[in-house]
Amino acid sequence: MSTTTVSAAGAKSTVKKDSVAEIIAASMVGTAIEFYDNYCYSIAAASYFGVIFFTDVAKSNPAIATLMAFVTFAVSFLARPFGSMLFGHFGDKLGRKKTLVVALMTMGISTFLVGVLPGYEQIGVWSVVILCLCRACQGVGLAGEWSGAALVATENAPADKRALYGSFPNLGAPIGFFCAYGINLLLTTHLSKAQMISFGWRIPFLMSAILVIIGLYVRERMSETPVFQQASAEKRTSKHPLTDLLPYWKQVLLGTVAMGITYTLFYILGTWSLSYGVSGLGFTQPQYLAMQMVSVFFFAAFIIVGCLQADRIGRKKVLIATTAVTLVFSFFAPALLQHDATRIMLFLCLGFVLMGGLFGPSGAYLPELFPMHVRYSGAGLSYNLAAIFGGAFAPSLATWLVSTYGVMSVGWYMAAMSAVALIALLLIKESKNMDYTK
Repeated sequence: MSTTTVSAAGAKSTVKKDSVAEIIAASMVGTAIEFYDNYCYSIAAASYFGVIFFTDVAKSNPAIATLMAFVTFAVSFLARPFGSMLFGHFGDKLGRKKTLVVALMTMGISTFLVGVLPGYEQIGVWSVVILCLCRACQGVGLAGEWSGAALVATENAPADKRALYGSFPNLGAPIGFFCAYGINLLLTTHLSKAQMISFGWRIPFLMSAILVIIGLYVRERMSETPVFQQASAEKRTSKHPLTDLLPYWKQVLLGTVAMGITYTLFYILGTWSLSYGVSGLGFTQPQYLAMQMVSVFFFAAFIIVGCLQADRIGRKKVLIATTAVTLVFSFFAPALLQHDATRIMLFLCLGFVLMGGLFGPSGAYLPELFPMHVRYSGAGLSYNLAAIFGGAFAPSLATWLVSTYGVMSVGWYMAAMSAVALIALLLIKESKNMDYTK
């Protein structure tokens, strides 16, 4: 760990500042695990949970069983606002490091328990109750993860590279995606469908324990952010962060709506399209997983591209431009959803290019809407409310829309979310008092 001296008002306080490599590891590892956990659950919900946890329904109507499994997927999102308020309170009051360690443990234990949970045939309806409880606890832990990781990155960043540093936790998303889909691809290639339903689906959840142990090791070694260290030394931290956040309710609301399309795009591409591609278009699961794994490289690349542009011309301009292009993409995307590998790759790759451009700059943009003493609470609440608004019901809503109105309705759904996000971005007034060290 290197040591940096930062001038404070009236005095000098010496604060520890991690190296760039340590910042990358500490901010990226948790979000990689977060998205790994979420994608493992989304794959299982799309492919196996209908049969395992809604067995009786699946025997008569597999589509309804899958829809019910997608509803359990939403439980995590509904728990997130509570988690963001809980971890935001302690993150702004006690510091980023301690809060992130607890968030990672909560997330990891919950995911592991899903992997050992008996199915409906063993314990009946209690299997669904416990699954939802684990999913809710997972959501509470997830809620504290991204916002804290974003602050670890941006509160260590030079002013002219804050968006680039903010890409570090966001790059955890494609890493988690690639690991989750890669493990599931290996399993579905070497195990039969019956073996996957019997035991194979559990393996990715159990393997998350390895990632959590690595994450805890990295998090325990990291330093508190220089911004929080300095504020704590000067007694500028908040004793009641949630109360102090109330004057910033407009930033929370508009930040939520602005980021909603990010989550909608996420789970249309990653979760719903997998289910539709296999059951509706006739691809095998390994085929569709392989195409998603290739397309995720575009996601990672354009997180970095979006952040570099955000540092050069501004976060808001990049987000407005990308959201507008997403609105246009929404109108022709459904036409690409056919049993044609070239068209599906075009759908996935273009979608993930836009996803990268939206998600990347948000790592700096949302925290910058709030001053230091409520930054964890404000950014976390916006991010996690956006998860409900844009992502919680995206797979189940898309499934229902397609079954009722046809595949073109998915495009209209994405277009509507893009339009409201664009309006919110235009209404947001960026903060002038960001309280970052220089």
